[in-house]
Amino acid sequence: MSDYAVRLINVAKSYDRQNAVDDLSLEVPAGSIYGFIGPNGSGKSTTLRLILHLIMPDAGVVEVLGKRETRAANDRIGYLPEERGLYKKMTVRRQIGYFARLKGMPGPLIRERTEYWLDRLGLADRIDAKTESLSKGMTQKVQFITAVIMKPDLLVLDEPFSGLDPLNLEAIREEILQLRREGTTVILSTHDMSAAENMCDHIFMIDRGKKVLDGSMAEIHGRFGQDTIRLRVRGETGIDLETLPGVSSVRDHGRFQELRYSGDSRIILEALSRHADIEQFEVTRPSLHDIFIRLAGQGRENERTEAVEA
Repeated sequence: MSDYAVRLINVAKSYDRQNAVDDLSLEVPAGSIYGFIGPNGSGKSTTLRLILHLIMPDAGVVEVLGKRETRAANDRIGYLPEERGLYKKMTVRRQIGYFARLKGMPGPLIRERTEYWLDRLGLADRIDAKTESLSKGMTQKVQFITAVIMKPDLLVLDEPFSGLDPLNLEAIREEILQLRREGTTVILSTHDMSAAENMCDHIFMIDRGKKVLDGSMAEIHGRFGQDTIRLRVRGETGIDLETLPGVSSVRDHGRFQELRYSGDSRIILEALSRHADIEQFEVTRPSLHDIFIRLAGQGRENERTEAVEA
C-alpha cells in the first residue's frame, strides 16, 4: 500500500487563460487528516475537484489511492460538498440508501450502517422524516452520513462545520477523528483556522493557484518561530504599541492584543511596563489564523504591486 492516499505532480488547470492551479505538487499521507486552507478564489476548490476527478488537469498527474485512471477509485471515496445536495422531499432512510446504492452497497449492509450512523449521531427517531422537516444541524449530519456510509478509504470534506452550533460541530468533529483512527484518510477544507490547527496532521495552503504552505504543524511553527507576544493590560496603555522597540505590527483582538516583533522581548516588556499595568505578557508562536493572514496578505500585496508595475 502506498504511503500516500493522494499525490499531485506538477498539476496545472486554467479557465479562460487564467491559472486556477499552477504547477502544483502535493502528497497527502495515508491515514492522516490533511487540511486545505486558502483565501476565496485561491484554487482550493479546483484542487479538490481535480482529486475527485470532477475535472481533468491540463497538465501533470493526479494519483488517488494508488490509481491514476479517471474515476478508478471513486467507490472508495466519500465526499461532503460545501453546497449541500440532499433531496428535500425524500425521507432520511431513502436519502441515505440512495447515496449508498450509488457506491454499490448491498441492501442489508445499507440498512445496518444506516441504523448505526443515525443512532450514533442522535437521529434514530428521524429515520422516516423528510429532509425538509429537519433542522440545519440535522440536515448536515445526514449529509455527513451519506459521505461516510460506505467506510471510505479517502474522505473529502468541504467546509463540514459551516453553520453548525457547538454541539453538532463537536459531534461531527469527533466522528472525523474516529474515522482517522480507523484508517480513513481525511482531506479537510475549511476556513475555520482553529479547527484546522487542532485537528490536522498536515496543513496545505494555496494562494493564487500556487502552494505557499505545506507541512506538519510542528514544521510550520518551526518555520515561523516564536515572533508573537500576546498582551493584555488593565485600562489604557498610554502608548502606541507599534512604537515599541522591535514591534512591527499589532492586531487587536478586543480582550487582548497580539504584537509581532523581532529582537529581545525583554526590551519590549521593560518599555511597556513604564506605560501600562500589564496583566498578561506571553511570548508565543503565531496561530495558524495569524499565519494565514500573513501569507494571504502578502499575496494580495504582491498582486497590487504586479498590477502597478504592469
